Amino acid sequence: MGRVVTYCVPSRLQPWPYIMNLAAARTHRTVQSGPFRGMRYIDQSYGSSLIPKWLGIYERELHDCIEDAIAFPFQTVVDIGAAEGYYAVGLAMRMRDARVIAYEMDPSARVLLRRMVELNGVESRVAVKELCTSRDLAATLNTSGLTLVVCDAEGGEALLLDPIRVPGLEACHILVELHDDLIYGVSQEIRDRFLMTHSITQIWQEERHRSEFPYRTTYTRIFPSSLDLGVSEFRSAKMVWNWMRPDKAGAHRGITG
Repeated sequence: MGRVVTYCVPSRLQPWPYIMNLAAARTHRTVQSGPFRGMRYIDQSYGSSLIPKWLGIYERELHDCIEDAIAFPFQTVVDIGAAEGYYAVGLAMRMRDARVIAYEMDPSARVLLRRMVELNGVESRVAVKELCTSRDLAATLNTSGLTLVVCDAEGGEALLLDPIRVPGLEACHILVELHDDLIYGVSQEIRDRFLMTHSITQIWQEERHRSEFPYRTTYTRIFPSSLDLGVSEFRSAKMVWNWMRPDKAGAHRGITG
């Protein structure tokens, strides 16, 4: 059936191009909901799903954490693995008194990131940098003031989020995506490193449902499974995040979530 669709149906009416074009037309490539509602977006993403970002449901499990962070008077946001800038630019828009340092090692992603920065007019508060090393992170935290660290480093969290190498992390709020599928046991390792200094909330990825795609047409009624393409984040493994807040009592409360 898939081959029949590929060869007999015009490309614009095949499920993926159709849903992409429908989402682009209805959202006008502007985030529709969530913490970054109103953020203007480009027509590409790097290493992640684009349509959920336009819809504002991307990583919706983290929305409460993001709002919690936005309400805090951070002076600096350090985004490690910024990709095209969903968090770096979104947080810059919502946290107008903070500067954002966005680390992204891939050159093509940095091109997209700079486009996002310019599109949303936050050039004066977002610094785009390349590879983040432990030395870079330590130097940044030494001069950054009250800091939020957002980390999606595809396993690099095992090296970077180490308070022995980077002592300044003990005073930071940290939101980290954990990649046990790439580095076995990294979730436990990060937990052990910060349990004595932070209160840790563990957050698991939730299932997506086609009802989260809000736009309906004759096409989607005939092919309702096409809606799944609009909400999926296409994860290779079930994801988990830690929201870690500095708190000397963290060791007594342990992990919640």
